[in-house]
Amino acid sequence: MDRSSHARSRRFAPAVALAAAAALTLAGCSSSSGGKKADEESDSGASAGKANTPRMTVALVTHQAPGDTFWDIVRKGAQAAADKDNVKLVYSADPNAGNQANLVQNAIDQKVDGIAVTLAKPDALRSVLDKAEKAGIPVVGLNSGLADWKKLGLMEFFGQDESVAGEALGKRLNEDGAKKAVCVIHEQGNVGLTQRCDGVKKTFEGSIENLYVNGTDMPSVKSTITAKLKQDGAIDHLITLGAPFAMTAVQSVDESGSKAKVATFDLNKELTGAIEKGDIEFAVDQQPYLQGYLAVDGLWLYKNNGNYSGGGEQPVLTGPAFVDKTNVKAVAEFASKGTR
Repeated sequence: MDRSSHARSRRFAPAVALAAAAALTLAGCSSSSGGKKADEESDSGASAGKANTPRMTVALVTHQAPGDTFWDIVRKGAQAAADKDNVKLVYSADPNAGNQANLVQNAIDQKVDGIAVTLAKPDALRSVLDKAEKAGIPVVGLNSGLADWKKLGLMEFFGQDESVAGEALGKRLNEDGAKKAVCVIHEQGNVGLTQRCDGVKKTFEGSIENLYVNGTDMPSVKSTITAKLKQDGAIDHLITLGAPFAMTAVQSVDESGSKAKVATFDLNKELTGAIEKGDIEFAVDQQPYLQGYLAVDGLWLYKNNGNYSGGGEQPVLTGPAFVDKTNVKAVAEFASKGTR
C-alpha cells in the first residue's frame, strides 16, 4: 500500500455536524503588514454567520517571504472561513523549507485540530508530515504542491496546476506575437515557480530563458532585470511570477529604455490598476483568497461532516484565469478590498 492510500485508509471518524455555515459575503480592507499573525487579525475581509460547532484550531503554515503581500490575500480567505466556522486560525510562515517544517512541528506539538500547508519544497516536509499523520492530525495542501500532495498523504489540495497555467500563458504570448521572453524566477528551488516557467516554455513558439533574482531584495530584483534588458534589446516580453515583481519589472522597463511588455502570474490591487493603465498586459489569476478559504473550510467540513473535496483523489483547482483590459474592471472591485 502506498503512503497516500495508507493515509486515506486510517482517517479517523468525524464528529456529527451541528450547524450549516452561512454564505460568505465579501467585504473588508487589505492588509499591508505581510507579517502579522492571522489569529491576531479580526478584519477577515468578510462578513458571515458563525457556526455553533465546537471550537477547533487550525494551523496555516506557508512559505511566505517577508513582505510578500500575496499571502495577505490567502490569509484573508483563511480568516473568513475561520470566522464563519468557529475556528481559531494560527498563521505562521518561513521561506526556508527547514524552518517551515519546524513550524509544522510546532503545530503538531500544540495538538491543533488540522493543518493547512504549502508544499513549495515538498521533500523537506515529508518527515514532519509523517509525524502529523501519526498524531492523527488531518492535513490539507494549498497553493504549492499539486504534484506531491497525494504522495505525502495529504487529505485535499486547493490550488492551481502550475504547469497548465504556464502552458496557457505561453499560448497567450503566441497570440500577442511575442518572439523573445524572459521568465523571472524570484525563489530558487520553489517547484511551483519552476513549473510555471517550464509550462510557458512548452507552448511558447519563440525563445525564452529563465532569469533568477533574489525575491527578498526588491532593489536587487529591479537592478537585475534592468541589467538584463539593457544587455539584450531583443527581449519583447518579461514574465514575472508574482504581482510585486511585475510592478518592479515595469520600473525596470522604464529605466532601461526597453520596449518589452510585462505579463505576470498572480494579482493584487496595485496590479489591477497597472493593467487598466496598460503598464501590464495581463495576469494569470489563481484566486489565492479562495485557496485559503477552502483549505480552512475543508478541514472544518471534514471534522464536522466527514467531507473531503475531490474524494481524496483529485485536487480542487482555483485557476488559471486571465485578467486583462477586457475584464479587469470587474476584478478590480474585489482587488481593492484585498480579496483578489
